[in-house]
Amino acid sequence: MKSTQLQSPNCDEREAGTAVALIVIHAISLPPERFGGDGVERLFTNRLDPGAHPYYAGIHQLRVSAHYFIRRSGELIEFVAPEKRAWHAGVSTWRGRERCNDFSVGIELEGCDSLPFEPVQYAVLAGLLAGLCDRFPVEGVSGHSYIAPGRKTDPGPFFSWGRLRRELTALGRADLVARIEPAGAADDDDRAAMRWPFPVAARPG
Repeated sequence: MKSTQLQSPNCDEREAGTAVALIVIHAISLPPERFGGDGVERLFTNRLDPGAHPYYAGIHQLRVSAHYFIRRSGELIEFVAPEKRAWHAGVSTWRGRERCNDFSVGIELEGCDSLPFEPVQYAVLAGLLAGLCDRFPVEGVSGHSYIAPGRKTDPGPFFSWGRLRRELTALGRADLVARIEPAGAADDDDRAAMRWPFPVAARPG
């Protein structure tokens, strides 16, 4: 899949013999709930100006990244090659395995906990997932909130897992639907996902 390459220094090599088993879906916007700026790119490349926005003063020193970032427009940016370990998951556990960064690929969507995502983001995400699952022995696709419950809330209550399942099915990749966690159906009523345990005001940084 075509992507813009913007290398992040916030990565390292995976341990020898460690395969990619998990894909983690995230959501991010910088400043919070504002879209279209260069804050995410600057954060992931250690160039965030702490004076550019009050919120940045508390996060500019972070050394984080994701493998991919999907903008509201559908533009796909690759920060870290999926063969390498990006620093996206933090303290996390999946199927009893800790340190999810070691064996996962992280995909950030430009978004937040309080607004729906764009249709084109689901289409790009589905295509990216299909390509990654062809390249790596991926066993599961999960959200950041599921591998770091209580600490993280993204991709949030407005991310439609049902729509992602429909996009994969439309691509002819219904075989990947079963790998999505949480379990569900393509025709799920996504309004049920709005019953979210974390209020937006309490979202961790």
